[in-house]
Amino acid sequence: MILNVSGRCDIVAFYTSWFMNRIHEGFFDVRNPFNKNLISRIRLENVDAIVFCTKNPRPIIPYLEEINKPILFHVTLTGYKNDIEVNVPDKKDVIKDIIDISNIIGKDNVVVRYDPIFISDKYDVNYHIKAFERICELLEGYISKIIISFMDDYKNVRKNKSILGNKVIAEDEYKMIGTNFSEIAHKHNILVHTCYEDRNLNEYGMDIGECLSHELAYIMTGKKFPNWKARGDKKCNCVQMVDIGAYNCCSHLCRYCYANYDENLIKDNMSNHNPSSSLLIGDIEKDDIIKERIK
Repeated sequence: MILNVSGRCDIVAFYTSWFMNRIHEGFFDVRNPFNKNLISRIRLENVDAIVFCTKNPRPIIPYLEEINKPILFHVTLTGYKNDIEVNVPDKKDVIKDIIDISNIIGKDNVVVRYDPIFISDKYDVNYHIKAFERICELLEGYISKIIISFMDDYKNVRKNKSILGNKVIAEDEYKMIGTNFSEIAHKHNILVHTCYEDRNLNEYGMDIGECLSHELAYIMTGKKFPNWKARGDKKCNCVQMVDIGAYNCCSHLCRYCYANYDENLIKDNMSNHNPSSSLLIGDIEKDDIIKERIK
């Protein structure tokens, strides 16, 4: 089993104490987002590797050497300012953190995500090219791969249309992104590719790859895994991961986020977080049904 920590919520940024408590206790309880009384219990002994996904890796860096599992670290790092990513740390600090992580677990185990990309009057193609180039310059030698994606039409995106100011991306803009990003990344010895995108930009020089490929998963664990069931079509070739997060409990408040879209609920959930609980949000209740998950 591979843990995803987490696509639903930035556990590293806001709940590292809880995560490390669960590591020490040896199990995680995860409430089913579609059936609130059904809980999956995941024992650490059944975990083969951990994939961290965060915009702020700093809280967990002091604990990385305590986690006796193979680690893949995804850090989202874009050129947006706090009008779009409201409570995200300064990008210069995040870059320093990425370098620290690379020095601890190795550059092949650290991936930068420049995503999602959207185009507006403020964040036009040239803005993204400059931001991407700066990231590659500063992280050359510390990372091997950057993943990009384009913003999808989520509920939160529609709600924040006036803030985002996003426009339909024209074909010549796709070409500029594809050709320039490819050239810049390769110049700095970094592989760049899209993942789970209709427009993979391979025709403009993008590499082909996944967030977590079957090959890398095998190298990390010595095991083979099925494709990610949450993505049932054939566009995604990432391996199956188990997300231990919860929706609407991340206060980065990114205007494009698919997983955290109700600010009032985010506040309520975060106030209901107990670092000592086996659940990320709340505690086990009398009507809950706990089932062991082994894969």
